[in-house]
Amino acid sequence: MTSAQQSTGRLRGWLHARRQMKGFSFLIIRNRHGLTQVVASDPLCSPIADCHLETVLEIEGEWVAQKRGPDELHASKIHVISRVEEPPPVALNHPALDVTLPVLLDEAALTLRHPQRRALFELHGIVTAAFRDHLRAQEFVEIHTPKLVSGATEGGANVFEVQYFEQTAFLAQSPQFYKQTMVGVFERVFEIGPVFRAEPHATVRHLAQYTSMDVELGFIESHRDVMGVAEGVLRAIFGAISASPAAEILGITAPELPSEIPILEFHEAHEVAAERLNSRVHIGEPDLAPEEERVIGQWGLEQGSALVFVEGYPLMKRPFYTHPGTGNLSSEASNSFDVLFHGLELITGGQRLHHHGAYLDALRSRGLEPDSFESYLHVFKYGMPPHGGFAIGLERLLMQLLGLQNIRETTLFPRDRNRLTP
Repeated sequence: MTSAQQSTGRLRGWLHARRQMKGFSFLIIRNRHGLTQVVASDPLCSPIADCHLETVLEIEGEWVAQKRGPDELHASKIHVISRVEEPPPVALNHPALDVTLPVLLDEAALTLRHPQRRALFELHGIVTAAFRDHLRAQEFVEIHTPKLVSGATEGGANVFEVQYFEQTAFLAQSPQFYKQTMVGVFERVFEIGPVFRAEPHATVRHLAQYTSMDVELGFIESHRDVMGVAEGVLRAIFGAISASPAAEILGITAPELPSEIPILEFHEAHEVAAERLNSRVHIGEPDLAPEEERVIGQWGLEQGSALVFVEGYPLMKRPFYTHPGTGNLSSEASNSFDVLFHGLELITGGQRLHHHGAYLDALRSRGLEPDSFESYLHVFKYGMPPHGGFAIGLERLLMQLLGLQNIRETTLFPRDRNRLTP
């Protein structure tokens, strides 16, 4: 080997695996760049003779080019930075983590180090960066709104109560009121942040805290303008995922979307579901059941799309700030939509009311007292444009993309009805 094929270097990371041979050992070191093989003689390995996997090492030596595969380091010195005295409770050097969900979450400090788990959470950053970059290019402004609020965002009871000095406060269910207010400042805004839902259930698709990617924009004609922005965001996200090394590690490919995403009106979606479920659904129901969403997703795949827009949900099933149906939609419907991704609701969005009087009427029609929303309603006294928006649940998007069965698998440290640690 020529000198041009060698260079002196240093490698720092975790002892991922070790294989002893006669007179030397192969060490696999894991760090932010991935896995690197180190060849070390027995005398050099004496400092780590009693160390367990996950010991943190610094290794000096010569980098040697290989005909196949990445360069390896031939060690000349090994220094133990942080010694592991007992075997880790989870083996990280297998291609896949063969553990139950409770172990995966209870031992998150370790299991998150596994290359596949690490790659999954790299996707978190890739998705949010694509979301942010796409919207900035469309002249949206990023905002950061309070997570301690004085009342329930949507008038519901599923809120976490917090003692706030001498007052009672609540963890925000969404940034809805604030992002609408900021349309009156910037016209186009977005936020990436945590939201909190005190819903007393333990389903595979819900969390008490999750990451919401919110968008709101002004001067729209209808909810269809909002749908266009949502489609553009998802195309940007899927494109970024497909180009990422993390996707290659996980063995996934983001869906290629057709030039036009299929759109069903709510009653049409019910009919599609009824036909495929042998009329085991009630056409008059004001929402889609999970089983209906699933078969509508199958219908979408037959049209060549992993996404399906469903628009015109009944107004009674949407938040009070939702605009009644216009255009082809009846007044009992709403200018709102969902995006189904592989048969699961991924996005909810629509057009909002923008006249102060309309808000007073909408609240009273639902038995809500306008005085309870005085701070929110204040902005609509002083001129707001027609506007709308949507939100994407980051964890739910990744659950569907990866084909996972439980949303907790896509959450660093899940918070649900029973889990507050780690």
